[in-house]
Amino acid sequence: MSSLSRRVRPVLAALSIAVLALTAACANPEDGGRAADPSAATKINTAPEQNRVRAERVQAIADLVPAAISGKGELAVGTISNGVPPLAFLADDDKTVVGVEIDIAQLVADTLGLKLTVTQSSWENLFLSIRSGKYDVGFSNITVTEERKDIYDFATYRADSLTWEVAADSKITKIEKPADVAGLTVGVGSGSNQEKVLLAWLDENKAAKLPETKIQYYQTQTDYWLALKSGRIEAFFGPHSLSAYHVQVAKESKLVGDYYSPTPALIGAMTVKDNGLIKALNEALNSIIANGKYAEVLARWGLDHEKVTGSLINPPGTPRKK
Repeated sequence: MSSLSRRVRPVLAALSIAVLALTAACANPEDGGRAADPSAATKINTAPEQNRVRAERVQAIADLVPAAISGKGELAVGTISNGVPPLAFLADDDKTVVGVEIDIAQLVADTLGLKLTVTQSSWENLFLSIRSGKYDVGFSNITVTEERKDIYDFATYRADSLTWEVAADSKITKIEKPADVAGLTVGVGSGSNQEKVLLAWLDENKAAKLPETKIQYYQTQTDYWLALKSGRIEAFFGPHSLSAYHVQVAKESKLVGDYYSPTPALIGAMTVKDNGLIKALNEALNSIIANGKYAEVLARWGLDHEKVTGSLINPPGTPRKK
């Protein structure tokens, strides 16, 4: 994560940390597909002093936390380490983890009456560490999938929207269906929900005997940013929030198509299955949604379009691979 934070910081400083709303041209499924107001503006605070929105302890919800966790007095949260603003990334001091995921985790910990501790991890190790019990819960833009539900429990808190990003001078004007990526070289994150969608698209193209799509895998934002800029890939498929941030900050790329799963994809706080914590997480999330703290957090990071009206425990996830 520190690598990304160091590379992104000069760009942010040059722009006085002021960027256009990350929600521009993004439709919210819960709002009937209406596009967000592109004229809105959001200031991104990258200082270690975040002045975070905080919540009060709710004893009835705190009582739901398993003794093995409440006895420690802390909620051990895992998040990815490769730097993904505005989700989770290092502040200007290069050591404080900030972002919307951390803010929501803080509100949950407050509601449960626990101290928040955040540990950075690679994407692969994040899952292993939650499974082993090293982390109590993951807040890391984790999509609920049917495969993951075999091993983990989820309490949802954001809607997952994906988008296609291309270089600003690209001749590609839209990517909306599998045929639109035929013959292209595209980037995607390994093991991600978007990779799963992309592979299904390529299966359709193969059946239709369309030109082959070449895939390159990236685990950090700066790597795919450089790949787009240098022309090593023609398009990148990833979370809307990440790509919208890049478009507005760097001014060197554009969005050419959003993707919403036929089965609504949701982001959830993830804990190992049946460890007894999921009900407390769910109740805490519903509490901060009801009291307005959740909406305050999404607004300060420009992610209003990803809001949900309530947290669900293990809802239908994206379908299993066939």
